[in-house]
Amino acid sequence: MSTKIALVTGGSRGIGKDIALAMAKKGIDLIITYHSNKQAAEEVVNEINQLGQTAVAFQLDTGNTGSFSAFLGQVTDYLQKSRGSEQFDFLVNNAGTGLYAPIAEVAEIQFDEIFTIHFKGVFFLTQQCLPYIKEQGAILNISSGLTRITMVGSSVYASAKAAVETLTRYLAKELGPRKIRVNVLAPGAIETDFAGGRTRDNKEINSYIAGITALGRVGLPGDIGGVAAFLCTDEAGWINGQRIEVSGGQAI
Repeated sequence: MSTKIALVTGGSRGIGKDIALAMAKKGIDLIITYHSNKQAAEEVVNEINQLGQTAVAFQLDTGNTGSFSAFLGQVTDYLQKSRGSEQFDFLVNNAGTGLYAPIAEVAEIQFDEIFTIHFKGVFFLTQQCLPYIKEQGAILNISSGLTRITMVGSSVYASAKAAVETLTRYLAKELGPRKIRVNVLAPGAIETDFAGGRTRDNKEINSYIAGITALGRVGLPGDIGGVAAFLCTDEAGWINGQRIEVSGGQAI
């Protein structure tokens, strides 16, 4: 049986990197994308290779939907040459950026950028990937705990993620005949460089989140990757159309 392969957007850093490494540990090969830091992406590729799996990195701006066709041309060409088929097993829509601003201060250009990256980009990249995702494959969208709890300044980002959560259920319904499962994973606050390391480096924010989390700390990237990888295994084969929050019991 051939080794399964996943496409993970934003796999060069943070949660995406941990997802890619966790999948490699489960024997899955990887295609990861990066926005601008090619060196960081190549380091992840090397780590995956050291785990005994193959990996490649391609540049992708998920906010530029016009680039998706050329990007998928690169992906399918690589797959055809390396595996003899243009198809892959798993799509993980992870890439993104943050915005922290009160509603009264959000500029329209900021609103458009966040919705383009986090919703429009996810919608149309997924749409263009559909012909290449194998029967009985899986799609995993990455959302946020901020769709359930509210924190001042996250209205636009959280609203875009809420749209992704609704899209996930529709995808699960429409792709059911192909036996493609679609779920959404919602991390709580995680200590990464996301949004300039806001959760990781701001002691006041970090302490507040730890205080409202049942397990008493802020999440780490390593708390997320294993769950994402599990959702792409046969053991998770009956989980479909679900929002799974991984937050240590934040604000329960």
